[in-house]
Amino acid sequence: MLRKIDWESQIGRRLKLRDLHVFSTVVQRGSMAKAARQLGVSHPAVSEVIADLEHALRVRLLDRSAQGVESTIYGDALLKCSVAVFDDLKQGIRDIEFLSDATTGEVRIGSMEAPWFTLLPDAIRRFSQQYPRVQVNTDLIDHSEAFLALRERRYDCVLIGIEMGLLGKVADDLTVEILYDDAVIVVACAHSKWARRPKIDLAELIEEPWVVGGSRAWGRPMAEEIFGAAGLSYPNPRIATNSIILRAGLIAGSPYLGMFLTSVLRRLIAHNYALTALPVDLHANAISIAIVTLKNRTLSPVVERFLACAREVAASFAGKPAGRAARPRVRRPNGR
Repeated sequence: MLRKIDWESQIGRRLKLRDLHVFSTVVQRGSMAKAARQLGVSHPAVSEVIADLEHALRVRLLDRSAQGVESTIYGDALLKCSVAVFDDLKQGIRDIEFLSDATTGEVRIGSMEAPWFTLLPDAIRRFSQQYPRVQVNTDLIDHSEAFLALRERRYDCVLIGIEMGLLGKVADDLTVEILYDDAVIVVACAHSKWARRPKIDLAELIEEPWVVGGSRAWGRPMAEEIFGAAGLSYPNPRIATNSIILRAGLIAGSPYLGMFLTSVLRRLIAHNYALTALPVDLHANAISIAIVTLKNRTLSPVVERFLACAREVAASFAGKPAGRAARPRVRRPNGR
């Protein structure tokens, strides 16, 4: 029979934030002794906190062994809610700080490389001009960890690129806001023999030297689909790298070819890279650059202000050409 835990007598009067912090530290360290050293308390004090928690909840939270401790399924559930509790508390403190002084606070952003290179610099500059005392923390992240990082509350938001056809497959606990649409293009050195051509078929380029993203790169499956849709095998690349700057540096002044988003090429050209978009119709899905946030997590006022700056910068990207070649029209999510 399911045992019902009485909140008032078992939890409400006995459970403290300090207890959750101790428990979380024990799980993270995998040892009560290591947790005690990190917290600056005695080993018996940590053991007593864990024992009291297990007594209050009437379940075993940790499995003990000679190698240390490991969270049980009950411990995992408590740890999950502990992350949310401490995050909400930190958010509340940040809100209080901002309400008491609207020029201070912190914003934590994770970003994939494309928006990191194109959108984020201008958004941070605009935001920092308005709020010079707010600390902006950013990390360059891989697409595979973006959503996990949000759920673990490491970031207030993440900036990602996502194929429009996959928008409906995003998990229900996430909110996706499209900032602007982009497209994949073939790029060559501005002085390449291909740069003078008015129209190029992708099949003509298959034997050329290519610089592409690595096997785990976000855009690699999409690039493979582009070649496959044209009835072509994926080219055997001379060089594979996930770095936008390295790919751009290799293509500029050499016979290499590559694929970039239009916004990325526009920024590279602005940085004086001798690159151009080739007139190749790729029949590729549109790419959306988006802000993703955790659906049931209230964002602090200072984070909302940063997102407003990101939207303003993104609005300036709409409709800008990437190079001399005309690009296929990108269909927006609202049908325009």
